[in-house]
Amino acid sequence: MSGRFVRSSKYRHVFGRSTRKDQCYDNLRVSRNAWDTNLLKVNPKHIAVNWEAGGGGAFAIIPLEERGKLPERIPLCRGHTAVVLDTDWNPFNDDLIASGSDDGKVLLWRVPENFTVRPEADADDIQDLAPIGKLSGHPKKIGHVLFNPAAENVLATASGDYTVKIWDIEAGAPKLTLNIGDIVQSQSWSANGSLLVTTSRDKKLRIWDVRQERPAHETNGHTGAKNSRAVWLGERDRIATTGFSKMSDRQLALWDIRAVREPINGFKTLDSISGVCMPFWDDGTSMLYLAGRGDGNIRYFELENDKFEFLSEHKSADPQRGVAFMPKRGVNMHENEVARAYKTVNDQYIEPVSFIVPRRSENFQDDIYPPTAGVTPAMSSSEWLGGKEALPPKISMASLFDGEGIKEVKGVEEKPTGSMDAPAPKPADAPQATETPKETRKTPEPASPKPAPEPVSEPTPAARPAPSMKEQGASMAAMVNKFADGEDATVSDDDDSSFEEVPKPVERPTRSVAAESASPRVSSPLRPKEVETKPQPAVAAAVASPIAPSPATDAPSPTTSIPRNDIEEIKNLLAEQTKTIADQAQQMQTLTAEIEALKSKLN
Repeated sequence: MSGRFVRSSKYRHVFGRSTRKDQCYDNLRVSRNAWDTNLLKVNPKHIAVNWEAGGGGAFAIIPLEERGKLPERIPLCRGHTAVVLDTDWNPFNDDLIASGSDDGKVLLWRVPENFTVRPEADADDIQDLAPIGKLSGHPKKIGHVLFNPAAENVLATASGDYTVKIWDIEAGAPKLTLNIGDIVQSQSWSANGSLLVTTSRDKKLRIWDVRQERPAHETNGHTGAKNSRAVWLGERDRIATTGFSKMSDRQLALWDIRAVREPINGFKTLDSISGVCMPFWDDGTSMLYLAGRGDGNIRYFELENDKFEFLSEHKSADPQRGVAFMPKRGVNMHENEVARAYKTVNDQYIEPVSFIVPRRSENFQDDIYPPTAGVTPAMSSSEWLGGKEALPPKISMASLFDGEGIKEVKGVEEKPTGSMDAPAPKPADAPQATETPKETRKTPEPASPKPAPEPVSEPTPAARPAPSMKEQGASMAAMVNKFADGEDATVSDDDDSSFEEVPKPVERPTRSVAAESASPRVSSPLRPKEVETKPQPAVAAAVASPIAPSPATDAPSPTTSIPRNDIEEIKNLLAEQTKTIADQAQQMQTLTAEIEALKSKLN
């Protein structure tokens, strides 16, 4: 055994790639307000950035394709009478955004068609955008706004009045109120939009049953005096939080929503930097990104077996105050980009940072791009208020890769929210697994009346080496070592694991129970010679149909043809091991003779 084990992961070599200055968004005036929000929000069409503006509050909307240096005067979203503290894009409409301000108001905005920050007009004639709706109900500043990820037109707003209000923006009225009891520092929805997690200044972590207007769970969070953040880990029943210890060390914690008294494996200390860690979760890759506020680093982890495994860190000399991550449907799959962050630099420009899986293939990488959240809500606001729970339908990343537009993947949304399994790959492969039996059911009949391979019981006299018990034990031990070494190789190989492990798990789930019980080594790609034989349709039906196993009459054909090769392999292995043992015995005799000779010389 090697003694050094390297964890197998296809994301071990993910690296962050910065963008050239001329491809960034330059000449900005990012808000210098000290309120702790991300300052930026991004979707596949636009970036929203809190703006430093006099005479009330404003924020800017920048189309993604308009890179480079912006004009001195651009159209802004003006309407608040105080500084804008937070914004959030509607997950089901890339042109609708909500903003919260120090004036206690929430304004709704719609981006017009063909909107540009470089209009063909004089600087004095540039028209600012006007809001299309206003939500009034908080008496104090609104520090956080967040759309529900499953229900249409449901918005959560956290205010300085120590409450979180849930709005039906279509009706323009608050429907629910959560009494937090202190300033809310962060909030995050569960994937089906039924639960909301909050962190607050009283150092409490609360998981709210929103429609009951009460906390389902409440516990002590990070003990430090500085702000903490929480993020829901997609469709899992897990929450990640970042915060500080009493000694002002930055911490990371993982929580099980069913038992939130203590974090899983306790609080993990990251470092002693003073900036708040902004967490971002990518459900498709099970990766957590931590961007430090006030430093230039973005480190990322992979969640595996309820543990955050550190992958790497993107380091930069340019500190960031605001960071936003692109939704998965907006990444560049042709460059194997699994995530893209947008960070503010010196409050003057926004720099995109791409996180890339290094692979040479130019084809679609289905293992790193499972179906992701789309643009269709799972329910209306009235259905959500009535108690409905559902996940929004997912879309195929392959259709976006091929330029076919957004295509929904059927059946994926039926998985429960609390499922800990990887949500995407299985439903994507399911149609293929159900199509193959239809083809094979047409031809399995001829396999049973032709038991030609039946006399293949010839290999039974295969014990020709007639090894002793000692030799049999040695050969079996060698077989165990052989497979153990194979596992070590896949675990410890830094170069191959992230590239070559992909195809293996795809084919394993398609085996049927009947096929495995009939033949312990049924792995169809390993039997190229048997493809030409008549019994092959029966083997294909047994392997490809996990729902309807082959009739009993089809069983003899795979069990008679396949063991022949298995026994031949065992025979060859035994012969090799016998030869090896004989060589070793001869070496032992030689060494014994040399030792005796040395003894005689010494005497």
